[in-house]
Amino acid sequence: MTPVCLVLGAGAGIGGNVARRFAQAGYHAVLCRRCDQAGLNRLVDTIRADGNAASGFLVNAIEPNSIEELVATIEADIGPIEVAVYNLGAQIGERALANTSLKAFETGWRIGTLGLFRLASALCPTMQARGKGTLLVTSSTAAMRGNGGQHSHAAAMGGRRMLCQSLNAEFAPKGIHVAHIVIDGPVDAPDTLGRLLGAEQFQALRESRGNEHDGLLLPDKVAETYLHLARQHRSTWTFELDLRAFSDRAWWNH
Repeated sequence: MTPVCLVLGAGAGIGGNVARRFAQAGYHAVLCRRCDQAGLNRLVDTIRADGNAASGFLVNAIEPNSIEELVATIEADIGPIEVAVYNLGAQIGERALANTSLKAFETGWRIGTLGLFRLASALCPTMQARGKGTLLVTSSTAAMRGNGGQHSHAAAMGGRRMLCQSLNAEFAPKGIHVAHIVIDGPVDAPDTLGRLLGAEQFQALRESRGNEHDGLLLPDKVAETYLHLARQHRSTWTFELDLRAFSDRAWWNH
């Protein structure tokens, strides 16, 4: 049976490119996102046009049982999930404490931390029974340091990092590779950074730092790192790494 790579948070940036790269490597890519059926269909169709296997699901990770039911459906109807990629972002933009509502803060935590916990709870026991599996978790600079205006995001990402450490401590000895990947810089992704900045500002950023300048992280190149992590021999597993463009200062130098 074809192994499955499940990607939660499969947009046109990192998630969609990771799914496409794993499909090229022989996995059945299962792409999941909260909304935009047309966009999801385009990503799935692109992978299938390459001659590779892919399926798509609209899944709201905040809804009760949504992640748990998704995992059960894939395992029953498509194949064993050998790689799971948790790529859901929890960025709500720069907000002062007074402008960060309880709902906004809680939503960040539910997407950033609780959703990962639910995925691990649904999937890790099955991976453990098989004696293998990989959980790749996309994170951000906010997991490493808190900045003004990042109350919700930093709390969510910091919790995500600590949860990954705990999952690694429990499940690495049981054959499950957990990796926490810090994206330390802007990604050339129209439906994430582009949506956050707006079309005009995003295009200006591309012209000044992207394209031939290589100053934005390219999603298809990021995907190569995810595949490398999934292929690592267990004698040299990486738990945490960070990625940034060559011209960016690292988070610890700011």
